[in-house]
Amino acid sequence: MKGLKKKESQVVKDCLDNMGDSVDQLSKSILELGNMRNGNSASFLWHMSNVQTWVSAALTDESTCVDGFADHALDGKVKAAIRGRVVYVAQVTSNALALVNNFATRRN
Repeated sequence: MKGLKKKESQVVKDCLDNMGDSVDQLSKSILELGNMRNGNSASFLWHMSNVQTWVSAALTDESTCVDGFADHALDGKVKAAIRGRVVYVAQVTSNALALVNNFATRRN
């Protein structure tokens, strides 16, 4: 990554890896929701459990990315730019998890 010190570059790479994992988890969640039918209660619970697990894992990946910036001395502009965007994504993911949890509770 041009213009970054080696340590900065590694932190950004680690964050990108975490965010990629987060996207994978959220993508699986969307597919799982799409596969849900008005089946029996056990089937619904199984699908919802998968979605809750994967959205929660996505949130953990995003938090890990943010934590990586806290642990290292980075250029302030780089840190602020990336951290701010990741925090926003984590807030949206947290909202999604709350909606999923609420849906699971009301449906059950």
